[in-house]
Amino acid sequence: MSTPEQSGSTTTVIQQAVAENTEKRDVGGFVKRQLQQSLAFGTLIVLVVFFSIANPAFIQWSNISTVLLATAVIGILALGTTFVIVTGGIDLSIGTGMALCAVMTGVFVTKLGLPVWLGVIGGIATGVLMGLVNGLNVTMLRLPPFIATLAMMMIAGGLALVISGVAPIYFAADNGFQKIALGTLIPGLPNAVLITAILAIAAYLVLSKTLLGRYTFAIGSNEEATRLSGVNTKRWTIYIYMFAGAFTGIAGVIIASRLGSAQPQIGTGYELQAIAAVIIGGTSLLGGRGTILGTVIGALIMSVLVNGLRIMSIQSEWQNIVVGIVVLIAVFFDSLRNRQRT
Repeated sequence: MSTPEQSGSTTTVIQQAVAENTEKRDVGGFVKRQLQQSLAFGTLIVLVVFFSIANPAFIQWSNISTVLLATAVIGILALGTTFVIVTGGIDLSIGTGMALCAVMTGVFVTKLGLPVWLGVIGGIATGVLMGLVNGLNVTMLRLPPFIATLAMMMIAGGLALVISGVAPIYFAADNGFQKIALGTLIPGLPNAVLITAILAIAAYLVLSKTLLGRYTFAIGSNEEATRLSGVNTKRWTIYIYMFAGAFTGIAGVIIASRLGSAQPQIGTGYELQAIAAVIIGGTSLLGGRGTILGTVIGALIMSVLVNGLRIMSIQSEWQNIVVGIVVLIAVFFDSLRNRQRT
């Protein structure tokens, strides 16, 4: 039986956790989040104007459509990653994991001859399974998220190559698979963009209106206090990684549909862009803070930046340098915000 002193200590810890969560919802915190999103949105506008002046081809609809399609993939990955980072974790496996999900979709549809809808479910389920393994490694084996997901990144990349035979898996042009990303339910708007918008709304509702979202913030703010309040933090952390894995699976389906093939090496580097998009959008690497709207804006910034550099015929190695600098700046400002908060 617990002593009155222990009970009082536990109550104090819980009260501190509640106070911390309440603090994040006060007017000052709200204003800071709005300023952060306004700054990110302003940066996006500046980039669009700059690249449009540098090369008028940037603003043509054909290129804007390309930017939106690229944003669809990065954005979907970033949406799922937002939940993981809000908990104070990280997921480095989303890039190669996306490639593995695309390959598995190709295997289900082309090699096993399953209906397209069933192959899509199989691809998404592959992402959920990866999230489950990541969650178990983080909670049960107590591995740091960086190490657990780094290992999964290498495993997923290797499996994608082995299962595909180090060769693309092409989808039949008449089975309707490419319409998932490139079809137009809304005239002029690729389905991939529409799917991303729907997923963004769903992610916002889950993060802000559901128990999963509340526990995501609680774990990121103070996991120990959340556990002492009676929440099974291990179980919910696993759920969060599985939820994020579903987004990885959807991204794999979308990129395979967009390309008309499952490319086993396509995912390399996507994890960095997605994580950068989340951080640029205002989500803290230390956990406890983040918004879906900010992540969407961050994804648009990354897509516009990469596409604009290509339009200006900047060599790929210099593109990587610029993107790396952007990531460095984003992490620096996140660290600065965290120091000011403490």
